[in-house]
Amino acid sequence: MPEISFYILQSQSSEGRYLFACKLIEKAYRSGHFSYVLTDAIEQSRILDDLLWTFRPGSFVPHQLYMGELPAIDNVILIGSESAPKNWQKTIINLSTQCPQAFQQTDRILEILDENEEIKASGRNRYRQYQQAGIVPTTHKL
Repeated sequence: MPEISFYILQSQSSEGRYLFACKLIEKAYRSGHFSYVLTDAIEQSRILDDLLWTFRPGSFVPHQLYMGELPAIDNVILIGSESAPKNWQKTIINLSTQCPQAFQQTDRILEILDENEEIKASGRNRYRQYQQAGIVPTTHKL
């Protein structure tokens, strides 16, 4: 069973949500976790891809967009709207509105919500799905 954490931000800004995601991605990378960042669409993936280069001066998080083709090296963060490839299923940072496919095989899922009503509603649905699967997610209000 995966460990699932919901991070609930005070803002309604998608930019704030993406910046927080960048911090989690960097923390996961520095801890040796080569995460998959799940998004709803390629446009969202590209926003995050660009932001990872600029969110903090001096930060370096090797990453690339995932469009079905595996990267040449394993120690990179992948960002995409497709299911996470095999070697990137341990830690999933979920910015999408859906539960990751085959989430039961994942070690850790980090869900990032904000005060936007649509984001909160889809987050509540995922929370219920996890509970129905017998998982008790933790919640962190920031």
